[in-house]
Amino acid sequence: MTDVTVVRADNPGPMTLDGTRSYVLRAPGATGAVVVDPGPDDGRHLAALAAAGPVEIVLITHRHADHTAGSRRLRELTGAPVRAADPAHCHGGEPLRDGERIEAAGVQIDVLATPGHTADSVSFVVTTPGAAPTVLTGDTVLGRGTTVIAEPDGSLRDYLASLDALERVGDGRLGLPAHGPALDDLGDAVRAYRAHRLERLAQVHRALEALGIGPDDAGTADAVVAHVYADVDPSVRRAARQSVVAQLAYLRDEPA
Repeated sequence: MTDVTVVRADNPGPMTLDGTRSYVLRAPGATGAVVVDPGPDDGRHLAALAAAGPVEIVLITHRHADHTAGSRRLRELTGAPVRAADPAHCHGGEPLRDGERIEAAGVQIDVLATPGHTADSVSFVVTTPGAAPTVLTGDTVLGRGTTVIAEPDGSLRDYLASLDALERVGDGRLGLPAHGPALDDLGDAVRAYRAHRLERLAQVHRALEALGIGPDDAGTADAVVAHVYADVDPSVRRAARQSVVAQLAYLRDEPA
């Protein structure tokens, strides 16, 4: 089994839960390491990641600052290339490609494009020879709660397709999210996520009918948030609105 160490950043909050989880991966007995998601630009956190090394490569699941802000400094500390799907977050390394296999620290890491939360979101299927894969999901599937479909490039249609892809590779396998606890069966978590998304979509559709408005009408997003997400804590109301915008775009594009 792959040796996995969680180094949790001290950045708790409504969107980060108990903090961003950086992962240090290696095969048993390997001296080198792979770091996934350096997290915020926090000196103590980055020093802990660098001390786990020598770090051979740093991988990014998506562009949000709670995952990427420490990337440049971690490269300075370790010399390891930083690779992400978005070239803007690569430092000394090439952009990640869907279906690419990376071999480092004795493990195999298959890159799986999982857009939806953001357009550049990827997951990593990590395998040590002779062991079942483990799947690192970034923010696409969290340890608790649900994922926002983030503006400006989040897409519910892409997100649902990404859940399908994660279900195929993650059924019966350990899922390691960037926020919240590990998932004993990623397939089960994905199915629960899909059911929740489809129920929310149905609620939005019913809200449009009850309010007598269309997905393109002025003020629709705010009206739907007030109708569907009335019980949501104000600290995550902005995230709820982003998801509603994505749901309205999905409904707008549905065949008549």
